[in-house]
Amino acid sequence: MPAFFSYHKKMRSTCTKAPLVIFLAILCSCAVYHPKQIDQNAVSRILAPPDLKQIRVKAGQIKHPILKPRSIDYSKGISAQDAAIIAVIANPALRAERDSLGIARAQLLQAGILPNPTFSYNLDVPTGGSDQGTVNAYGFGLNWDIKALLTRGAKIDAARTEQASVNLDIAWREWQVAQSAKLEFYKVKMLEHQLNVIQSEERELRQNLKAIEKAVDEGNMTIVDLDAVASTVRRAHSTALEVGRKLKQERLRLNFVLGFPPSSSIPLRKNISQPAIKKLPALDEIMKGIEDRRLDILALKQGYKSQEASLRAAVRAQFPDISIGFSHARDTTNVITTGFSVSIDIPVFDRNQGRIAIEKASRQQLYDEYLNRIFQARADAAGILADIKAVEAQIDAAGKSVRALEKLVNVSYSGFLEGNIDALSYYNEVDRLTTRRLDVLKLKQDLAELYVALEISAGEYFGKSGKSGGV
Repeated sequence: MPAFFSYHKKMRSTCTKAPLVIFLAILCSCAVYHPKQIDQNAVSRILAPPDLKQIRVKAGQIKHPILKPRSIDYSKGISAQDAAIIAVIANPALRAERDSLGIARAQLLQAGILPNPTFSYNLDVPTGGSDQGTVNAYGFGLNWDIKALLTRGAKIDAARTEQASVNLDIAWREWQVAQSAKLEFYKVKMLEHQLNVIQSEERELRQNLKAIEKAVDEGNMTIVDLDAVASTVRRAHSTALEVGRKLKQERLRLNFVLGFPPSSSIPLRKNISQPAIKKLPALDEIMKGIEDRRLDILALKQGYKSQEASLRAAVRAQFPDISIGFSHARDTTNVITTGFSVSIDIPVFDRNQGRIAIEKASRQQLYDEYLNRIFQARADAAGILADIKAVEAQIDAAGKSVRALEKLVNVSYSGFLEGNIDALSYYNEVDRLTTRRLDVLKLKQDLAELYVALEISAGEYFGKSGKSGGV
């Protein structure tokens, strides 16, 4: 008997302390909140110009489905491919994109967490009436919803494939930023070339202007001749200013894509050749397997798999909620009971039919979007290929026109010196030749943009251009 009373004394002590122990255990396992302030110092620190040494190290370690590690030598100036890698590493816009991967990881973690069991405790103290010989009554119970076990696997599959989809989305965005940086690089180099051509032409025209001014002073030429060359000089200077303005704008855009402030001046490699594809692929070659190369389409495919798993989880969740529990209690007459309980929802109204319908509609939407993205990618590739061939033909025709105009200008120059052609006619031909040369350079810039667009559309590189820093 003493042992029996000792046992019940211990049980009573344990039962009255149980809530406190459970509360302390829960308190110790809780996460701690840490504020993350937005202030001027934090903004200045994060948006400071990227460290070139760190970029060079990261460039050699980059991991990407398409982009490969690269050794960057700043002493020679950066190439187009260097610019692409730098943009992926330093562009601030990609930080927010990559943060979505952290959210996907957290969702995967959440999907695997089972619901907490429910603990209940009560204490009843006799406070009146015939309470002689009574004791304090208590009771506690532990319940757990086992329905979560039915949907846990499907929810984890959905979260895992969603994480894979987000990963591919980020890689696709990085690929777009890389190609955008390469495109801006080529725009800058093409505008530099245009500016060199027009400035060289302007210098030559100014030398002619001085010679004609002298000839006018000596009475060998008229003021009409002087006005003709002066007008051509003014047009050349105006064109040079316009090209210079565009060059500054493109240089600022390049800095923005690279993740550098406007005031930064990153040296670009000189003698960059015109980007070209050694052998332009046929449309059938590009279309074949495009859904397995395009990262955005692969991301949609993973998203569709995630939605399949979400629908599977919704179907399983139509089963009624089932909770099992354990209870232990003592009443005021010192009768101790221990029991087991099961509770099942009766699915009269809610059979999860609304959630199942939503998940089915979402799956169909992703399915159609996946097919449409493939259709759009093929159409884009076909359109870009057609544009490339058209621009190549334009460049060929414009090149022939430039060569013909060069011959005409040489003949006109001889006639001008001999007095057979007036200055106005000659400098009009010079102006036409300069304009035509700039047209060819603009067409080559359009072609470079189309090459980059074709790589984006096809989701792969097609080759290298020239000697130094191509595609």
